[in-house]
Amino acid sequence: MAFIGCQPKGTFFEDVICIENITTIDPVEGLKEHQTLVLKDGKILKIKATSELQLSEENTIIDGTGKYLIPGLWDAHVHFAYIEEMAPSMFDLFLAHGITSVRDTGGKVDFVKLWKDKAVADPLNAPRVMMAGPLLDGAPNVYDGSDATHPELSVGLNSVDAVTEQIDVLLGKNVDLLKAYEMLTPQQFEKIMELGQKNNLKVTGHIPLSMDAISASNLGMNSIEHMRNLEISCASNAAELWTERKEMLKNKNNLSGGELRSSIHTAQREIAVKNYNAERADEVLAVFKKNDTWQIPTQALNTMGSRKYYQRADWQESYKLIPNTIKSIWQKATEQLMTAETPASKVAWNEWNSMMVKKIHDTGIPIMAGTDTPIALLTPGLSLHEELAVLVEDVGMSTEDALKTATINPAKYFNLEDSLGSIKESMWADLLILDANPLEDINNTKKINTVIKQGKVFDQSALIQIKEKLNAN
Repeated sequence: MAFIGCQPKGTFFEDVICIENITTIDPVEGLKEHQTLVLKDGKILKIKATSELQLSEENTIIDGTGKYLIPGLWDAHVHFAYIEEMAPSMFDLFLAHGITSVRDTGGKVDFVKLWKDKAVADPLNAPRVMMAGPLLDGAPNVYDGSDATHPELSVGLNSVDAVTEQIDVLLGKNVDLLKAYEMLTPQQFEKIMELGQKNNLKVTGHIPLSMDAISASNLGMNSIEHMRNLEISCASNAAELWTERKEMLKNKNNLSGGELRSSIHTAQREIAVKNYNAERADEVLAVFKKNDTWQIPTQALNTMGSRKYYQRADWQESYKLIPNTIKSIWQKATEQLMTAETPASKVAWNEWNSMMVKKIHDTGIPIMAGTDTPIALLTPGLSLHEELAVLVEDVGMSTEDALKTATINPAKYFNLEDSLGSIKESMWADLLILDANPLEDINNTKKINTVIKQGKVFDQSALIQIKEKLNAN
């Protein structure tokens, strides 16, 4: 982006970056043309109509003519620890794609804390990191490190006392939230909710297989990831499925956590979707609405079988930015998927997910954009733009509302809306300059001209350097 000079007799601001004559798109206040911003000490010092603020040519000025400014984006569901070799590249991948904040939803606490601490130490060159620590799971736990698809993201807890002990450890690590998982007993889940509320920590996660959606929400679950296990509570034969599930959870064949969860999903998910009941769904969502139980649907992941993002040239091009050892694995997996036929049950599952997200949105339940990257060939950074596209193109959300899911909504979730998620004076200067209007086409969020992280400007030259560094790995 070119830097230009202005009228010599205009206002001079010391040690600032100015963005002149840009169209701002605030998630709450909407679009405003011909705006000039002054950034100082990492924050937005001033916003004025360009006609009202004449800048001195001595300022450092970015010409925003014909361009669009939105808040920096969040990916509210990432895993630094899912592929540990990927983690060193993830900061650059996120920033190169305009992701200035992330919410890590599960991994070994010391490993994830390493990256959070790095972000805190160097906030101009890293996304903001909010972390949950490990998945708090029952026994047997699902992500136990037993194979490549189940890395050690969780802790298996055998009792209610074990829950208390583990949360004490996490409090000592200064986690930002807690994550409950699928193999918990109702008693363990209730203890997690109790301790979360006591310590002013939100609790997110999956609805445990031992519980129904309404019970989980009523106990205080603040948010649900992927809408996981929601389909069972919305089925006309939910009582029958519940009886079957209780028997399966006895685990008479001594399956691993991953095997047991998979067997239950395989046995019940397709049946639940076929027996979807709109009235039951309305009852569940009314409880979510009353309890303010947010949703992170991860629709890019949920619609993988129908949208097949991995087939796109731009997606395969993004593999050049990930470490070589991972790139070869992803390329081989992509080749296999390209020739595989999507089962009818998977297509129905994708359609159910999109329908349910629309119903959730129409009910007025808050939604955050998250992707589960780097699971399922979801390239960090790029995956968030796919998530926004799915919310608009498949779910039917407006572009304005889709942008809220990745800007102001995550800020509100963490009670940070006074400093993040909007384009207002005194807010952190986490900003994204686009070459085209995302309100006209949500895919324009990918047309990134400049990324600004707490006032540090990454122009086209700097973004190219980041990608060249990644490409050399």
